[in-house]
Amino acid sequence: MDLAADDAVEAILRGGLAREARALTAVVPVLRHLLGTEAQGLVSEAILARVRGMILDIAAQLLAAQAGRDPAARVPGGDPAALDALAEGLMGEEALLAHCHALATESLLADRLQQRHAIDPVLSPLLQELIAAEDPAVAALAMATLAAQSRFVQSQRRMELALGELPAELFHALLARVPGGTGDGAGLARLQAGYDEATSRLGLLARLVAAMRRGAVAALALEHAGLALFAAAIASETRCPRGEAVLACQEGQGVRLALLLRAAGLAVPAIERQMVLAEPAAQLPSAIGALTPARAAALLGAGRLA
Repeated sequence: MDLAADDAVEAILRGGLAREARALTAVVPVLRHLLGTEAQGLVSEAILARVRGMILDIAAQLLAAQAGRDPAARVPGGDPAALDALAEGLMGEEALLAHCHALATESLLADRLQQRHAIDPVLSPLLQELIAAEDPAVAALAMATLAAQSRFVQSQRRMELALGELPAELFHALLARVPGGTGDGAGLARLQAGYDEATSRLGLLARLVAAMRRGAVAALALEHAGLALFAAAIASETRCPRGEAVLACQEGQGVRLALLLRAAGLAVPAIERQMVLAEPAAQLPSAIGALTPARAAALLGAGRLA
């Protein structure tokens, strides 16, 4: 194609990407507003309930650690007023809201994929293959990932989020919000000392994709890999945040998903197969086939979510 045609193709994609980005960047401010009010309608009740539940659970764990109790035990106790005050403060943390929103979305999308396409949210065919791998290190990593994914599904149903499952930057930022507590703050110190991002679900997924090396392309097939590994593989191949890969699988985010898959190196027929699974009514942008993976990555970088 000539330069004028190239520019026209990219203008179409940039326009679609910008519209999708505006929709996504509006979500966190809406969540922050709705969590503090009884307003409904702009965000699904299921998303709102899960985000609120996770933040309340995090606040309760932080206060338990502050008081020297085991946060993982989730034993009721403490001052309800202190819990409400801390939870209210946490609901103003945009990074935490965005993370919880991505997790809630992932859980609900996985449920939808299971209902529509019988894609197991815990044990996908690819994970099953990795558990049976000849390399004992890969097999052990896959088994640990399976256990972590099972815990994630159960915790989402309970609307909980263990502190140890938070990304490192977010984990340390939240701990910094809590005063040392009674005595020498030993509870919070123990919590911090026991934290290991590599053993979290997100850490295990990233490590498993890395351990697959060139075979990680198999994880770019949603039906074979399952949503959790699929999103981790997109993040690894494109260097985008994993949460962005998850949100791209929502309805109304077809341009972003297509560009991510093209940036990951997939050909148009493979991209189309993934989009049909994610959103059956979605139309593959006709301009995708004209882009190289590098150019698709550049367009994504220019339209990256804040």
